[in-house]
Amino acid sequence: MIETFLIGTYTYKSSEGVYELQLDTDKKQLQNLELVGQAGNPTYVAESKAHKVYAIDAESADGKKLGGLKVFDATEKPFKELDKNLTSGANPAYVAVDEDRQLVFTANYHTGVITVYKINADGTLITADTVQHTGVVGPAPEQQDGPHPHFADLTPDKRLVSCDLGEDVVYLYDLSDEGQLTEKSKFKCAPGFGPRHIVFNTDKNVAYLVGELGSGVDVLDYDAQAGTFTLREELKTIPRDWTKHNGAAAIRLSSDNKYVYVSNRGYNSIATLKVEDNGELSLIDQISSEGDFPRDFNFNADESFIILVNQNTDNATLYSRDADTGKLTLAQKDFKVPEGVCVAPVK
Repeated sequence: MIETFLIGTYTYKSSEGVYELQLDTDKKQLQNLELVGQAGNPTYVAESKAHKVYAIDAESADGKKLGGLKVFDATEKPFKELDKNLTSGANPAYVAVDEDRQLVFTANYHTGVITVYKINADGTLITADTVQHTGVVGPAPEQQDGPHPHFADLTPDKRLVSCDLGEDVVYLYDLSDEGQLTEKSKFKCAPGFGPRHIVFNTDKNVAYLVGELGSGVDVLDYDAQAGTFTLREELKTIPRDWTKHNGAAAIRLSSDNKYVYVSNRGYNSIATLKVEDNGELSLIDQISSEGDFPRDFNFNADESFIILVNQNTDNATLYSRDADTGKLTLAQKDFKVPEGVCVAPVK
């Protein structure tokens, strides 16, 4: 079977924008990398069920930075550009789609702004609401010099959750059908944890929060009725004797809620964590990313494979996955992907 994935990238070196690649599940190999949409630093991409691709975009005009989203029609190749929503300042770091309410969310790491867009009938966007984070920052002098929201996406009960790496805070917002945000609660992490992304285990009513700066995962009880998070435990995703730089990046939860995976940039690996009966985690394996600075990774359709991209070494790595043990086995390495950051299955 052939499955297709979108790859978001930086465009500092050889990349030109958004790419597609194929996974041949029978041959256990990646193949046919193709540039499908030109954009500036489209580090994150999200596709709607209407086959519109919302890609981070960045431009410069008169010496000033512009950042926002570019909208593509993915039914044509190369993708047809439909819309561009850019504002003054650097580009966002994350984009997600709410199909039920026809909304799109971005988190802007650089400006501290969460933006909600309404999707028009033709797939283009109009701004519905923005929130500026202004909280107290954490102790890391370089990475926590201001609010830095790195993630904005839906909870299982359709609220919006945002992870602010700069403030060491997870924000929870109530969200109207028209895209209006109302702050519900804030969860304060340990100083210097640097929350980056979060996933939810609906079987156990817990969330798993990855901390970039702390190289760890917080297990949080999620009370949907109250709209609050409570810390249960924190564990590392790297060996405790690792003294060189590391930044935890992406986190994924298998659909059966049995295994959590985290990429480590520096230790250059994927950590495999088992979900215990009480919802807590135990680290059971580490496998090399077969490259430098692994950013995102993702499952294929039946979760028998994981695709990972290494930004600094311009390569993708393919693993086969054992659903019973959760463990990964290297299937292919050194597949060329320029400046890879995001891996998203094509819908």
